[in-house]
Amino acid sequence: MIPLFSTDQVREVDGYAINQLGIPGLVLMENAALQIFNFVNEKTLHLERRSKIGIVCGKGNNGGDGFAAARQFANNGFIVNVVYLGNEAEMSPDCLSNFKILNGIAVQNENLTLQKFESEKDLRYIAGSDIIIDAVLGSGGKGELKEPYKSIVKDLNKINAFKVAVDIPTGLNADTGWGDVVFKSDLTVTLGELKKGLFIGEGANCSGEIVKGNIGVSFNFFDKFEPAEYLIEPEDAYGFLPVKNKNANKYTAGKVLTIAGSGAFPGAASLTSRSSLKIGAGASVLCFPKSSRKYIYKRLSEVVVQPYNDEDNEILLEKNADELKKRIEWADVLAVGPGIGRDSRTQNAVIKILKTFPEKRIVLDADGIFAIGKGQYKELNLKNKILTPHHGEFANLLGIETAELEKDLLAYGKAFSTGTKSFLVLKGAPSIIFTPGGEALINTTGNPGMAKFGTGDVLTGVIAGLLSQQKEIEDAVICGVYLHSLAADLLLNDFTEFGYTAEDIIHNLPKAIKFLRKSFA
Repeated sequence: MIPLFSTDQVREVDGYAINQLGIPGLVLMENAALQIFNFVNEKTLHLERRSKIGIVCGKGNNGGDGFAAARQFANNGFIVNVVYLGNEAEMSPDCLSNFKILNGIAVQNENLTLQKFESEKDLRYIAGSDIIIDAVLGSGGKGELKEPYKSIVKDLNKINAFKVAVDIPTGLNADTGWGDVVFKSDLTVTLGELKKGLFIGEGANCSGEIVKGNIGVSFNFFDKFEPAEYLIEPEDAYGFLPVKNKNANKYTAGKVLTIAGSGAFPGAASLTSRSSLKIGAGASVLCFPKSSRKYIYKRLSEVVVQPYNDEDNEILLEKNADELKKRIEWADVLAVGPGIGRDSRTQNAVIKILKTFPEKRIVLDADGIFAIGKGQYKELNLKNKILTPHHGEFANLLGIETAELEKDLLAYGKAFSTGTKSFLVLKGAPSIIFTPGGEALINTTGNPGMAKFGTGDVLTGVIAGLLSQQKEIEDAVICGVYLHSLAADLLLNDFTEFGYTAEDIIHNLPKAIKFLRKSFA
């Protein structure tokens, strides 16, 4: 896994380099400028030396990086226009040094101009640029942008150019991934180490391609930290694939019981129960309302269907928890929730199952999560449980607004998982796995085509199927989340993100496993 760091940790290493190792801040800034120059050149090979570079610089060290980078571009024949904020008296010492150097060069270099920002009209100096570089705030931004920064970012986002962020896109909180208005970059050259906020929330949406710039401090200096956030790598998923014993049979290869679907939503039950088989479980049994079984029989062949008596209500009832007791005890893993509906009787049935089988390994999704929402989960034992909500469902579970949740996904997710001793898979772009030990594991596969009905139901079945084949919950969750999205990514070889469905993801699961195995053969 790839570790991610907080801004405080990165600053601590910077401070150590300056104060203990004696590396001047200007040297670190110069190294940052070289990294920016080299990465921009590498990613924009089509640009000629006379191409136009527009750079917006702030008053702090991020602005200093921008001034130093402007010098590199100007000295190498690019046409560089710099718009800077603030007076010299407001600039940090190293920022001021690079500003003065650049200002002196501009007197003799006709390819370089500097314009102090007085109003939005001054952005016209960079409007025709081929490349726009944001060196305004960097990791210094925490809350909602104030003026004129908010208007500047909005205007920069409208310019048709290749956009580059220095360290952190302006407007993004580098620790939480939240931002009200954020510079939308095509490339982010993050300095020192990878910051966690770049990979979640608006960070994932606005950072573009993320590259790590070495500013002259060994990455070994970060070894003293114990990060709580990581990016999942392919080898992680590969290492957690279940091992199939040669003498396995359908009952020793994993038994999954799915309690899902209703008369109104039969499709979810079909997707979940079939996914568990397609990912390798030996036996998949679907429990479904007897009064609407005719809908589900048409959809399933390999899955065993056990109808339960619902008195023609077409929903799960509280008494069904007793009726299904033997089947629940038989199963290695339960998948509960997709398509069961939100009738109060169904909610009571879910709660009864959770209370009756507190040690059972259960993947709880969709309406199953709704049943314990608005804080009701606090009365339940969620150890050995995996919850797979999207942002809205998780906010309802906590009893807060979605907008409040998204201001700090990591904090809310960690607090929930450590407090309940459960595993939380917060579905989104990207999905984040929270462990009872307080770690956040960020998925690195997936594409926008997954934002469709049914993909979450498939994920529930995939995780349940993998968990039925192995002991460690964390291994199954990591492998399941990664493979589910990898199957969707591989579909882009034949489809666009518009043209595939949850059914296609199910059919592509074996290909995803084969692809992963071949990658490490």
